[in-house]
Amino acid sequence: MKIWFELTNSPHINMFAAMIRDLEREHEVIITSRPLANTIELLDLHGFKHEVVGVHYGGKLSAKLFGFPIRVMQLRRFLAARQIDVAISQSSFHSPGVARLLGVRSIYMNDNEHAMGNIPAFICAHKIMVPEFLGMEKLKKQWANPKKVIHYPGVKEGIYLWELDERLSQHTGGNRQAKSRKVVYIRPEPWTAQYYKGNRNFLDELLLGMQNDVDIVLLPRGKEQGVHYQGPKFSRIRVVTTALDIADIAPDCDLFIGAGGTMTREMAVLGIPTISVYQDELLDVDRHLLDVGAFVHKPELTAVEALQYLDLAQHRPPNRELIEKGKSAYDMVKNEVLNG
Repeated sequence: MKIWFELTNSPHINMFAAMIRDLEREHEVIITSRPLANTIELLDLHGFKHEVVGVHYGGKLSAKLFGFPIRVMQLRRFLAARQIDVAISQSSFHSPGVARLLGVRSIYMNDNEHAMGNIPAFICAHKIMVPEFLGMEKLKKQWANPKKVIHYPGVKEGIYLWELDERLSQHTGGNRQAKSRKVVYIRPEPWTAQYYKGNRNFLDELLLGMQNDVDIVLLPRGKEQGVHYQGPKFSRIRVVTTALDIADIAPDCDLFIGAGGTMTREMAVLGIPTISVYQDELLDVDRHLLDVGAFVHKPELTAVEALQYLDLAQHRPPNRELIEKGKSAYDMVKNEVLNG
């Protein structure tokens, strides 16, 4: 079987890495990508052969609408002679449309009910896979046919964190090394995302207020954001300009502060003290994690509050329920790829 994975944003690589390696044992896997955030660097870090198709058209809705059909046709042209059997993607709005043009089965996954690109993807996809906490009424508002929808258990992060949890347990035995200063990882807001309506650069004051007390590692979303945080006033902050895997972050992180979604949920599920500073409407999956106490939400977080939280925070074991649900979801998605 020829299986096409469309990986268009950095979280998609971690999500599908274990499944790609699993499927490659008996099937041919074709991967397409585009230059956005750390997508290309992470694919190279994992050693995945991939084809960069098209570009990212920025944060403006008009540019996204202009670029959408262009990239659809670029993907169709690239895949036309490769005779794929099935397409799968997470949040790639292009993939289901391309698969429909090629006459092949497609699986579209998403956990963001605010993304407008869901509408063409839902219409074109053969199957729609979403987490159990995403309500059907919200899917219907984006033209999802309920007959296509499959709810998988847990959250999307569980689909791959179960495998990472096993690896981390084997290599570290759950022990953490003593450090002279605590380490805080920070992920800024998604500048180019269509769904994000919050402020930009609102973390500057927080960073400046913390940088003398802790070691801060900032994980920018692309070069432009990285340049902003490499200015002289942030001289005590380490800005990561290359791809960094979750397996490198998790054992080192004493506190994670996230202005986005995926990495915030990843750290929360793994039991790392986590504060969300997301300034837009939360997703259904985030509300569930808040309800179970996996992280706290403080959109107006100050440096004083962050340092106080860090002093009291303790690492917890990974959320066993979500990890176990994630393994079940992994098997469900893989079965849908092979037998749907």
